[in-house]
Amino acid sequence: MQLQGEIFRENSLPKGVTDFLPEQAESITRIEAMLGSTFELWGFKKIIPPLLEFEEMLAIGVDEALREKSFRFEDRQSNRLIAIPPDITPQVARIEAMRMNGYPLPHRLYYNGRVLRHVQSQSGRSREIFQSGVELIGLDSPEADAEMIAMSAEVLQKLGFDSFKIDLGQVEFYRGIMSELPLNQSAVLNIQEAVGKKDVSTVTSLLEKLAISDRAKNEICALPRMFGGIEVLEKAAASVTNDRSRRALENLVKVVEILAIHGIAGQLTIDLGEIRGLSYHSGVTFEGFVPQVGEPVCGGGRYDGLMGRYGKELPATGFAFNILALLQATEKNGTLKPAERLSFLIFNNRADRCAALQLASSLRSQGYPVTRDIIRRDLEQSMQYAERSAISHIVVVPAEDGQSGKLQIIRVADRATRDIPLPEMIESLSAERIADIFQ
Repeated sequence: MQLQGEIFRENSLPKGVTDFLPEQAESITRIEAMLGSTFELWGFKKIIPPLLEFEEMLAIGVDEALREKSFRFEDRQSNRLIAIPPDITPQVARIEAMRMNGYPLPHRLYYNGRVLRHVQSQSGRSREIFQSGVELIGLDSPEADAEMIAMSAEVLQKLGFDSFKIDLGQVEFYRGIMSELPLNQSAVLNIQEAVGKKDVSTVTSLLEKLAISDRAKNEICALPRMFGGIEVLEKAAASVTNDRSRRALENLVKVVEILAIHGIAGQLTIDLGEIRGLSYHSGVTFEGFVPQVGEPVCGGGRYDGLMGRYGKELPATGFAFNILALLQATEKNGTLKPAERLSFLIFNNRADRCAALQLASSLRSQGYPVTRDIIRRDLEQSMQYAERSAISHIVVVPAEDGQSGKLQIIRVADRATRDIPLPEMIESLSAERIADIFQ
C-alpha cells in the first residue's frame, strides 16, 4: 500500500517537466550567461519575447507538425485562442516585422527562453526546451551563414569540448534534384523520409516504381551517401547537372572557405542528405555535436522565407542551443567546473548579533556572497552545512570574552584556520589577501 507522501512524490509534476535543484540551476545559469556574453561579443543585442502569443499569429511562422505540438487554450480576456510558443524564431520574425522598422539593418538579435511542446507520453522526452539562440536578419551572404557556425563553435570551445563536430547541410541541393521530377506529393514525401533516415534500400525500392530517368534515380540514391569530410563537395558536384543544386554547392563551398579562416575546418562534416529542416530552411543548415550525447546540442541555418510571412521580406539566418542538451554534455564530460569564488558563512558566538550583521553587510558591499548562520548550532554542524552548500570559508565571530578584535577564518576545504583583525576583515579582504592568509 502506497503512503500518501509517496503518491505526492510520484505525481508532483506533469510528465515531461522537471525541477532543477541548486547545482543544476547554477550550471544552467552559467551556461546561459556564457552564451549571452559570447553573443554580445559578436555584436548581438538581447530581446525578450513573450511567453504567450495569439495562436493565429504564431501559426503564420510555424509549420503544421510543430503547430500541433503547441499548448493552446482560450484567453478569457479576448476570447481568442492563445498559445505557448513551441519555437522562438517565429516570434522573432513577428517582432522584426512589426516592431523593428526604426532599427538599421542588419539586425543581430539573441534570446534566452523556454518553449513548450507536446510529446508522446511514453517517449521520455522533455516538454520544456531551454533555448538560447541568435537571429541575423538582413544579410544574404555566405559570410553571414559562416558567422552563425563560427559562433556556435566558439561556444563549444569555451565550454571545453575539444572534439566537437559541426554537421553542414544545404537543403537547396536536394530541392534542385527533386524540383523538375514529375512526382506526386506522396512519392516526394516517401522519398524525403527515406533519404532523411539514410535508408538506402528503401530509397532504391521506392525509385524502382517511378517513371523517372536513370540519371535522376542515381542522383537521389546518392543522397544518403553524401556524408563525410570536405571531399563530399567534389563528389556531389560530379553527381548533379542541374543549376539549382550546383549553385547550392557553390554557396556551401564559400561558407566552408570562410570557416577555414575561422580555424574550424577540421571540425566540419558535410551531410547533403540532411533534409529534416526542409520545410523551414532555405539554404545552409548545420547541427553541432559533442561526445557522449546522442542528439545535437545546437542547430540552425538560413530561413529566408519566414520574414515574408509576416509582411517584411528579409533574408535571415540563425541558430539555437538546446541548454539542457548542453547541460547533459557538460555533466558527462566534466567540462563545466563549479565556479571558484570566495564566499562566507558567518558563525556568531556572541549573544548580540550587531558585529555579525555589520561584518556580513561589509563583505556583501565588496561583492562577496555571505550567509548568516542564524540557526543556533555547534561549529562542526555549521562546517558540514558550509561544505554541503559549497561555501568556501567560515568566519567565526568570537564571544565577548574571546580574543579582542580577532576573527577566526576557517577554510572549509581543509579546515585550515587563521586569525585576522576585525578592521582588516572589513576593509581590505580580497582573494589575494585570503591566499596570503593561508600560505
